[in-house]
Amino acid sequence: MRSVLSCFLSVASSPRRWGRVAMLAGGVSLACLGGAHADDDSGNLTLQLLDRVNTLEQQVRDMRGEIDQLNNQVQQQTATMSKQIDDMNFAMQHGHGAAPAAAAATASAAPAAAAKGAAAPAATKRSADDLLKAGNDALLQHDYTTAQASAQQVLSGPKGPKQVDAQYLLAQSLAGQKQYRQSALAYYDAYNRAPHGAHAPSALLGVAATLLALNDRTSACQALDKLSSEFPTPADRIKSAEQVYRKRAKCS
Repeated sequence: MRSVLSCFLSVASSPRRWGRVAMLAGGVSLACLGGAHADDDSGNLTLQLLDRVNTLEQQVRDMRGEIDQLNNQVQQQTATMSKQIDDMNFAMQHGHGAAPAAAAATASAAPAAAAKGAAAPAATKRSADDLLKAGNDALLQHDYTTAQASAQQVLSGPKGPKQVDAQYLLAQSLAGQKQYRQSALAYYDAYNRAPHGAHAPSALLGVAATLLALNDRTSACQALDKLSSEFPTPADRIKSAEQVYRKRAKCS
């Protein structure tokens, strides 16, 4: 509007050429209107550009939010994978060569277990609870072979929570028989079956104890470090035993 008004004012400011201006009035008006229309188009274009910029900025913000979420997911997955790799390395390091021995121990115990099972009537098949009770009673009596057989019967049965108890009983019975390498692997398996279960701290402590029996102090200290890392506030008996084993292993 201002540009149109300025065109007409500039024409009116030249009285000597008024006649000629009158003749060209139509052309001047069209020229002024054309300039005004160009200004309007320029304004519309500016608004469109601003709207486009705002849209792009919003898209950038949305993409940054998605990238942050992906980064968090990657970090969580990396941490989980790192823990699994550490556990696998620990198991492989301390269980190397133990699997054949463990299989041999299982095979040697099978005939004894079969003989004990044959002596009992077939109709009196014992439950997992009964087997575990018998196995723990045998463990208290230092009858480690019977305790091992009871644990293996539970482990060979249907999967369930009782198998964690049976695995821990198996580790104890192997340690009682001074089969320390197989016992260390069995203790770690008990921990791995239920890393946050009731037997987990004792299982890691058992790993350290059996490794000490094998005179592997470095690995025993690693097991104790894992125990303190996973369970910073264990039961008093676990804490007391941990301190004793740390002194024996001369952990730093």
